[in-house]
Amino acid sequence: MTQIRVSEAAAFLGVSTDTVRRLMSSGELESAGGSPATVDGASLGRYARDHAVAPADRLGVARSARNRFVGIVTEVVSDPVMSQVELQCGPHRVVSLMSTESVRDLGLEPGVVATAVVKATTVIVETAEGDR
Repeated sequence: MTQIRVSEAAAFLGVSTDTVRRLMSSGELESAGGSPATVDGASLGRYARDHAVAPADRLGVARSARNRFVGIVTEVVSDPVMSQVELQCGPHRVVSLMSTESVRDLGLEPGVVATAVVKATTVIVETAEGDR
């Protein structure tokens, strides 16, 4: 089970740490226990996906094709060769198709924090060495 600190969960959701604690108290987010308090990563991923709201684009400018989206893996669907990995990156749902071997090597599963790197039509998913 992936454990995410309350402060990190708040950053992913764009809310205060007090709001995350209230969501945990109400049962909307599952606690992963521990001290300091942590949120179950899979629970956070589900909540982020179900409550995603796109913020207004304040800049109103075109962006390059190179984008990095930090988020939480919400679903992995695999067959023996290929996998579909879904991430909730703030208000954005990002889906990547990759080899099942890559999914295993990266340790991708619901609740894992990962980064989707988008270049043209290719999505590359990264995790930090220590997060596996």
